[in-house]
Amino acid sequence: MKSIITLMKVISVIEPKKFGMKPLTSSLIRKLSSFGSVGTIKSLEFCQYSKETEATRDFETGAEIVIGLTASQMISFSEGQKLEQALDSLCNSGLDFAVIEGFKGSELPKIILGNPEGISNILMELPENSEINEALLTSILEKILAQPERYTLEALIKKIRKDPKIRKAGSIGTFTGIVRELDENTKTSKLEFEKYEPEASKVLNNICEELKQKKGIFEVLIYHKTGVIKAGEDIVYIVIASAHRTELFPALSEAIERIKAEAAIWKKEFTENEEFWVHDRKHS
Repeated sequence: MKSIITLMKVISVIEPKKFGMKPLTSSLIRKLSSFGSVGTIKSLEFCQYSKETEATRDFETGAEIVIGLTASQMISFSEGQKLEQALDSLCNSGLDFAVIEGFKGSELPKIILGNPEGISNILMELPENSEINEALLTSILEKILAQPERYTLEALIKKIRKDPKIRKAGSIGTFTGIVRELDENTKTSKLEFEKYEPEASKVLNNICEELKQKKGIFEVLIYHKTGVIKAGEDIVYIVIASAHRTELFPALSEAIERIKAEAAIWKKEFTENEEFWVHDRKHS
């Protein structure tokens, strides 16, 4: 089935659970699956695995991930996982949609059935007795498609691999910029990035398109994060598919240098002793 989007869209659905059924969630998953691949994350905060289960015993003896296989299914268990990590796991799988059940306190965009209190980032609020019909599901789909896509390096690589031009490629190269914690005698705890939109995105798109005009370069994808990013975490991803490695490495180098020089993205650095906007210090 051909996807109508490029990278994963995320929506949270909050609805009362009656007799184990969630009609809005189930209907929405069926609707989305006709347009692309769907993954779900369920809140099981009130469920605990028995001390007698094999998975729990393996964790207690030092395992970090436990995968169980049946004749037709694979079940993965891991300890200490957060919602963001679970979302990245779905995104890494190359899925088109993630439907999140529960997690009322998250900042994810939400469709709400009923009138629960203390919910933020509501895209659509519906009466509890709403009729779940095709018109409603189409309206919800439109709101989901308007949401930002979720990016991971693995998802960007999968996107490039799905491109028909990959048949001509002999290499895929990536660049990942991370927050450097130690720089000589300075220790940085975090960075904060701000984009001036839509100009920043236009510049990044222009860099991609111009690099693709070079001989042997088939596809270029760039994603630069914004907000607060802690030491050791990822800042920017660049993924390039090329005919040969000789074209690949110069293109990766040019991409990152042009991002730093041309994109309207500002960086604030937080060290042990001070905080400052790097752009201001360079021009002072």
